[in-house]
Amino acid sequence: MKVTLINPPYPPNAHAHPPFIPLGIAYLGAVAEKAGHEVNVIDCQAERLTVETFKQRISKEKPDVIGITSTTLLYNSAKDVLTVAKEEHPTAVTMMGGSHVTFWDENALNECSAIDVIVRREGEITFMELLQRLQDKQSFSGVLGITYRNTDGKIIRNEDRPFLVDLDSLPSPAYHLLPIDAFHRMGKTIFPLVTSRGCVQWCDFCSTVRMFGRGYRTRNPHTVVNEMEMLQNKYGESQFTFYDDAFTINRQHTLTMCADIKAKKLNVEWDCETRVDAVDKELLEKMHDAGCITVWFGVESGSEKILGKMHKKINRDQVRDAFKLAQKTGMMTIASSVIGFPGETEETAWETVNFINSLNPDDIGCYIATPYPGTPMYEEVIKNGWLRVTDFNKYDTATPTFETPELSMEKIREIKYKAHQKFYLRPGYIFKMMRRGGTYGRSGLKTSAAYALRAMHIKLS
Repeated sequence: MKVTLINPPYPPNAHAHPPFIPLGIAYLGAVAEKAGHEVNVIDCQAERLTVETFKQRISKEKPDVIGITSTTLLYNSAKDVLTVAKEEHPTAVTMMGGSHVTFWDENALNECSAIDVIVRREGEITFMELLQRLQDKQSFSGVLGITYRNTDGKIIRNEDRPFLVDLDSLPSPAYHLLPIDAFHRMGKTIFPLVTSRGCVQWCDFCSTVRMFGRGYRTRNPHTVVNEMEMLQNKYGESQFTFYDDAFTINRQHTLTMCADIKAKKLNVEWDCETRVDAVDKELLEKMHDAGCITVWFGVESGSEKILGKMHKKINRDQVRDAFKLAQKTGMMTIASSVIGFPGETEETAWETVNFINSLNPDDIGCYIATPYPGTPMYEEVIKNGWLRVTDFNKYDTATPTFETPELSMEKIREIKYKAHQKFYLRPGYIFKMMRRGGTYGRSGLKTSAAYALRAMHIKLS
């Protein structure tokens, strides 16, 4: 069968990142190819396609099956793209998966007649089974993990599929299906990898843990390193980023991977994201020695009160210790935070901003709390009538979508801007980036200059 997989474009005017290699699509392409199907990928972000230009692109294909991924931010554009695809290829079976439709499945089918099947949670095994059913001309009855429209037009929601335990049973991602040259930035292509799925914690704002489960499942660390070596040999690149939600939860797993990198004498650089309560001095030193140059830490809030409301299960002392340890090893640190979570006040928001600055990270990710479907935060916002923006095109973590009696959307927007301005315009930060030099130093100075120009513009206007 001929399969076309699609990464939808960002909606107009949304806060968008440069295109990243879509790892989920690469895995789906790999399992479909392994099963003997002919696969191609249309990455609207990498190819700079709009919904309009996508029509020309999809018209050149002859797919039997069309699959598309969807985060909350990309949901509307995914529907638009799939509608165009269905118009061009009305006999093709259309499927949508991803974190948003996992928790919006019946709504999605009701909202968009172009969708035939919603694939919930992890998609690889479900996708293979669906392709096999289509090839055998069988119904989707009993296929776990899907919500679909049957021949009578009735929406059927099958039971959830258990999470995949043996991650090593999956083939390596089919990077060759992607327009790799489009991801080359600042002199390099950074390849994404995962060593695990799931998380042991259950933060109220996170939809990812509800997508991949609370159980923490790992790949064989030697297999991960072999994949790094293969990619380096094939593409000549030596920088990687790990998409794990909590990279170091299994300490021994991380140590084994680092030891294997050293044993193979791989000259690589990589970054990861993890929890502040899942690192220690020895672990960070081993990671740095094996090529880890940057660690993203989920600080989330500088207020103990808000951390408690988030069910983050960390404290400020653990945050300080983790940053000090990582910085002493020579690694760059990035502090991720969320402002505007239910219960936030102007005082607690500034407590977070000032706390983040006191950590002296190399960069920050200051995000506005966004109520993603499937999370307790979403349920709380809906229950209390706080939601003000229902257009998912605005759910980009840079735009307020709800407000509470304690904090208005306008105030959240103001605090976010001032938080970035305060961080990037510190003389200490500017000198730090000048000393660092290289790609990261130039990037930091560029960001500082942008905020300085914006501040001047606001002052003059």
